[in-house]
Amino acid sequence: MTAPPLLALRGVFKRYGAVQALADVDLEVRAGQVVALVGDNGAGKSTLIKVIAGVDPADAGVIEWDGRPVHIGRPHDAQDLGIATVYQDLALCDNLDVVGNLFLGRETVRAGLLDEVEMERRTLELLDTLSIRMPSVRMPVASLSGGQRQTVAIARSMLGEPRLVLLDEPTASLGIEQTAQVLDLVDQLRERGLGVLLISHNMGDVKAVADWTAVLRLGRNNGFFDVMTTSHEQIISSITGATDNAVTRRAAPGWEVDR
Repeated sequence: MTAPPLLALRGVFKRYGAVQALADVDLEVRAGQVVALVGDNGAGKSTLIKVIAGVDPADAGVIEWDGRPVHIGRPHDAQDLGIATVYQDLALCDNLDVVGNLFLGRETVRAGLLDEVEMERRTLELLDTLSIRMPSVRMPVASLSGGQRQTVAIARSMLGEPRLVLLDEPTASLGIEQTAQVLDLVDQLRERGLGVLLISHNMGDVKAVADWTAVLRLGRNNGFFDVMTTSHEQIISSITGATDNAVTRRAAPGWEVDR
C-alpha cells in the first residue's frame, strides 16, 4: 500500500476581495521529494505558499498532513506540523553572525546567560550535517555572499527539525557558483528524507533538482509533470497557456491530474 503524501491540498480556494487568487487547487508533496511550483507572475504561487505556511489561510478546501485533514490557520500551526518556510527576503539580521542568526528567537540559555559555546557547537554540527562550508560562523552575515546567506537561511529553518521545507525563489539574483551551492543544499534536504516545495522561475534549476513540477496558471492547476520525462517546452507551454489543462504522460502516485 502506497504511503499517503506528506502534504496534500485538495480543492483549495483563496480570494482577496474581488480577486480570485486560487481556485480549486490540488497539490501533493511526498517525503524525499522535490516539487517545483512554477507559473507566470500572478499565477498564485506566493499565495499558495502563504496558505501552506499559515500566513493567509485558505477560504475553502482541504489540507492533509500524513493523510489526515489538518487546519493551518496561523504560522505556528504550520511550524507545529513540521513545515518550515524560507522566504525570498531571507529575514536575516546583517549585524549578527551566523550563530546569532540561526538561533535568533530561540537562543540557548544557561544560568540566565546566553550559552554561546553550545549554540556555536550546534551551528557547526548542523552546517556539517548539511555539507555547508562557511569561512567562519562568527562572521556577520552582511559579509557573506548571496549564496552563503541563502544557505544560512535554509540552515536556520532546519533547527526545528521540519519534515517539509518551502523555498521561495532561493536562487533569485544569485550567480552560477552561488546557485550551485544552494541547489546542492536542496539535494541534501531530499537525501535526508524531507519534502521540498520549491518556487522558481529558473527552468534550469527546476530540471536540476526537482522530481515533479506543478504548474499554476491564473490561480488554477495547469499540469503536474515528471521532470525526467517531460520536455522543457512542454512545461513552458503549460506556464504560458499554450497548453491549457495540461495532463502529464504519467501522473504522480495518487495525483488526479484530469479533473
